[in-house]
Amino acid sequence: MTELRTRRLVLHLLTPDEAHCLIDGVRATTDRWAPDHPGPLDLRGATAFLDACAAGHDPRPFGTFEIRRAEDGRAIGGLGFHGPPGEDGAVTVGYGLVPSARGAGYATESLRALLEFAWSRGVTRARADTGVDNLASQRVLAAVGMRCVAENRVLRWYELPAPDNGPASTPVPVPGGGSA
Repeated sequence: MTELRTRRLVLHLLTPDEAHCLIDGVRATTDRWAPDHPGPLDLRGATAFLDACAAGHDPRPFGTFEIRRAEDGRAIGGLGFHGPPGEDGAVTVGYGLVPSARGAGYATESLRALLEFAWSRGVTRARADTGVDNLASQRVLAAVGMRCVAENRVLRWYELPAPDNGPASTPVPVPGGGSA
């Protein structure tokens, strides 16, 4: 499995070589990037993926995906897992789009596809966090069904149980000492 497809997008699972190219800003001859790609979150995701691989823990298929528009193949962002499922079967997800691709519903569409992939692999719960001032990201998380379970002055934490996995959990402890 190297790609997930939606109506308008191709989510391409990065290889280590592709992650190196992304970080180095070197496109392969077949790569097409939006003018403002890669963004800071793309670079952070590629770096975390390579760090895991270097430590002998290649997370694929729970790795980093490049978001590409199906119509023109241009890379417009990234999303993925912060690692494989934990002992409780849960994953943490993250995503980001370059500014030129925002506002078209791509983040919601790609996150829905990523969650469907996770559920098909036996994941029991998905988690995410976003800044309290990042209203666009909060709308994306709500649109895919995630619920805010905790927050502090800086972050909001979201969760979504897998379908047929019972009701949503009670709020999780807030990292850094706050409470919901």
